[in-house]
Amino acid sequence: MMDADTMVLPRLGPADVGVEDPWGEDRPRRGPARPVADATRWRIAAWLLPALLTGALGVVGIGAGLRAGELPTVRAAGSPWSGPGSALSGAEVTLGPYHLLARGWAELFGAGAPALRVLSLLAMVGAAALVGALAARMFTPGTGVLAGALFAALPTTTGYAQQAQPYALAVFAAVLATWLLVPALDRPRARRLVPYAGAVLLLGLCQPVALLLLAAHGWVVLAFRRRVAVRWLAAVAPGVFALAALLGAGVRGGGRVAPGVRADPAVLAATPRELFGVAAIGAVLLGLALFSLPLRYAAAVCTAWALVPALGLLAVAQVAAVWSPAALVFTLPAWAVLGAAALSRARPPWAVAGLVLVALLGISGEVAPTASRLVDICLIRTFCE
Repeated sequence: MMDADTMVLPRLGPADVGVEDPWGEDRPRRGPARPVADATRWRIAAWLLPALLTGALGVVGIGAGLRAGELPTVRAAGSPWSGPGSALSGAEVTLGPYHLLARGWAELFGAGAPALRVLSLLAMVGAAALVGALAARMFTPGTGVLAGALFAALPTTTGYAQQAQPYALAVFAAVLATWLLVPALDRPRARRLVPYAGAVLLLGLCQPVALLLLAAHGWVVLAFRRRVAVRWLAAVAPGVFALAALLGAGVRGGGRVAPGVRADPAVLAATPRELFGVAAIGAVLLGLALFSLPLRYAAAVCTAWALVPALGLLAVAQVAAVWSPAALVFTLPAWAVLGAAALSRARPPWAVAGLVLVALLGISGEVAPTASRLVDICLIRTFCE
């Protein structure tokens, strides 16, 4: 298979739209060309608007009460310093690097839960900006705005932006790695591959399970850029080996790997709700993603990102208790980009309607549990009185 931007046979003639390009995306666009200034403004909006929206939504509720998942981070940030090895012994090995970062952050800004959550908020804001920039690079600036807005509207995005856990940093590292991968595959020079290798290492340090993203990247390399495969392997190998050595040392020192569960039907059925915040949002994004096919290069990158890590984790979960929807949060940007790619083909009112639908579903998912808790509290008080 030759290096190309599609997995099907090359086009024999440029006149008609064929199976390779059923949406007509490769045809020259009719009408006057958009001025350079307008194109620049749209590209700036593609990363700026999602960043602002994510930041605004994340700030609301950042001072809420401490969650159970944040307790290890708060304890690690406030405990006495006894060397880097303490983060990898007697605790979950996979959280060790993040706890070291949280400890350093606490030295500068305090060890309270709200201060520690700012780190996650900044990471998710950066991720939203990169989602918009990535979609603008791979599709159009308008698609970038839609992708970033979809990502910001997901309840899971806001939820993990308000938690002192490593998931937001893993999302940022995953988007950064993919954003750096695209130009590195087109021009595989050291100045492009080295930053990509650094992003891969950052991803593994934030959440080792998220290195399943490399399976998706590897699929893209073999399917579209096979000539770059050796250089791609050379770029990712140092980070993978370094992380494996770090985790191995932690396990030998008494640390433990973060537990999960077996992937039984009940657990899998609950995954869309836990991953997207609302199960209906998962159904909407899946439906939109189908319209991003066939596997042209741009859509294939995000399709592999969305599906291959989940399939890999599912395969491992058949023999070990490692399944966790939270471990797949780093795939959410891919779903947002695929959804935006589909919406960008519709007329603007329909695209806005799709975005509003996702936002309303997200709001309903947040309001319903809160209302349920309030009803329970009222009933308890009434009964006690």
